[in-house]
Amino acid sequence: MELAIHSIDGKATSKKVKLSDDVFSIEPNDHAIYLDVKQYLAAQRQGTHKSKERAEIARTTKKLKRQKGTGGARAGSMKSPLFRGGGRVFGPCPHDYIIGVNKKVKALARKSALTYKAKENCIIVLEDLNFDEPKTSKYAEMLNALKVADKKTLLVVAELNKNVYLSSRNMTSAKVVVASELTTYDILNASNLLLLEGSVAKIENLLKN
Repeated sequence: MELAIHSIDGKATSKKVKLSDDVFSIEPNDHAIYLDVKQYLAAQRQGTHKSKERAEIARTTKKLKRQKGTGGARAGSMKSPLFRGGGRVFGPCPHDYIIGVNKKVKALARKSALTYKAKENCIIVLEDLNFDEPKTSKYAEMLNALKVADKKTLLVVAELNKNVYLSSRNMTSAKVVVASELTTYDILNASNLLLLEGSVAKIENLLKN
């Protein structure tokens, strides 16, 4: 698959880039996508939920009533889950939600997601860019020129570019990631994928193996 490389002002240049069929034109695997996205979303959970159990409640352990003769059940502590304000039985406790997914499955999921974006013609390749200073308005002008300002965009850079990242940070519908940190969720969550010329080769090198 061959795409024209666009400039920052939205115009197609004379240069073109060939996208590898091994990465951008495979047979998509929906189950691999499901597993990778599930792992990503699970890892976002803090897992800090907590309720107090019987041993953690500060209440009296004085015998409430005599053992026998009341016609009711035995009761020896106000910490019991049976009483209001007592400890909770099998309540939530802090833990992580990390799910294991094989590296090959994760790579397959990313290639499948990229293939879907390529089929939908939602990939735009840009010339390598750099801002002299963080400027949100400049980043917004670029999106307007590319006619994707009203859509969710994901810009993939080859290496960390602080000025470009800071320029996009205030925009809720725009995100910038380094090619090595590209996830299946980010690809699918964006309406349009903006790939810098230098990031294409990096993505292909990461996913070909």
